[in-house]
Order: sequence, then C-alpha cells, then structure tokens
Amino acid sequence: MKGKVKFFSGSKGYGFITGDDGKDYFVHISAIPEGLRLYEGDDVSFDVAETERGMQAQNVQKVEGGSEAPAEESTEEATEEATEEASEEEATEEVSSEE
Repeated sequence: MKGKVKFFSGSKGYGFITGDDGKDYFVHISAIPEGLRLYEGDDVSFDVAETERGMQAQNVQKVEGGSEAPAEESTEEATEEATEEASEEEATEEVSSEE
C-alpha cells in the first residue's frame, strides 16, 4: 500500500501513516530500515499487518517526492547539534583571542 507520513517522532520511536485508503496506520521504528528517517509529508509504501493492537504499517520504504522537513526533531539530536555549534564557536573565539 502507499501512503503519506502523518506524524513520526524519532525520539519516541513511533508515528502514523495515512494510507491511500484514508485510514491511519501505526508505525513503529522497528518497521523502518536502519538509517531511514521519516518526515511529515513523506510518500511511503508499506505492508499492512494485523496485530493484537490493530492494523500496523510494516516494511516501510520511502517513495520519491516526499517532504524534506522533519516531522519532529528529537531532543537528543537537537542537544547534540547545539553542543557541536557551541564547541565550534568557542574554538573560533579562542583562535581569535590568541591573535
């Protein structure tokens, strides 16, 4: 089936995909290949699996033409980026003050 990412939280490890049939399918991070990131609006293809908790998306793959904007950046990723930027700024300031 094909669909569009409605929401996905990398920090929580789950989200929802709206299928071409108009239904929302739960997607767990374990249903996504390692290294693949899902963003709100991404076009995806997936298999539907009936589980004890309802219908879920499995074997999720991106389809060309999806969004490039993140649905939600994890707090951990944001913290790492901010720390790296601060370290780079401090290094630049140290070099400037030595001159």
